[in-house]
Amino acid sequence: MKQASMAWLLAALLLPAAAGAAGLRIVGEHLPPSSMMEGNVVVGRETLKVRDIMARAGIGYTMELLPWKRAYAQALREPDTCIFSTTRTQEREAQFRWIGPLNEAEWILYGLAERHLALRTLADARGLVIGTVLGDARDDYLRQHGMNVAPVTQEWINPQKLLLGRIDLWAVGLAVGSKPFVGKEWEGKVVPLLTFNRVQTYLACNLKVPEAQVAVMQRAAAAMRRDGSMAREQLR
Repeated sequence: MKQASMAWLLAALLLPAAAGAAGLRIVGEHLPPSSMMEGNVVVGRETLKVRDIMARAGIGYTMELLPWKRAYAQALREPDTCIFSTTRTQEREAQFRWIGPLNEAEWILYGLAERHLALRTLADARGLVIGTVLGDARDDYLRQHGMNVAPVTQEWINPQKLLLGRIDLWAVGLAVGSKPFVGKEWEGKVVPLLTFNRVQTYLACNLKVPEAQVAVMQRAAAAMRRDGSMAREQLR
């Protein structure tokens, strides 16, 4: 990591202590390599982007990881809360203030290589059981399209269910250009079958987060895109 990025991260980690109760609460989910715990610190590619935004904006915050549905409910309910990385959809548009985009993502149906399933369109998956995360945008999207979903509370449960034959497919959201599953037990056993949507992800804040704060955060995100740090942090 370059010296400048280290300085941003150090500043970001010190902000919560300095800001006290006046800061924002930022929540996310355990979703490596985007967000995960390293000791007692939340790290990951998308986490670094959010920390960079907050450091540049000079806004104090705390950060924690929760099951997605709980995190999402808190961001909707609590006036000082933001959630990442949140897919910006038409249904969600009026529910949050949006900072970003942080990234572009593809929604992909994965299946077991040994089953040799062939999917040309989403309709080909009709009747198959698809693993999703409860409250996630992929879960909502597939329900709206009449798919048979089997939601869980945390993403890591789905690959285990797929390997055990308890679901037929797994709906995965991946950053464009990422290389998933390297070093995982299911590497080579689970293969992509169909990209069924492309979306952008954001830091989404409760509507009661002051507009002035959101504007400063959005300017910080825009500066990161201009200076290339948003793209560089995606590759870490």
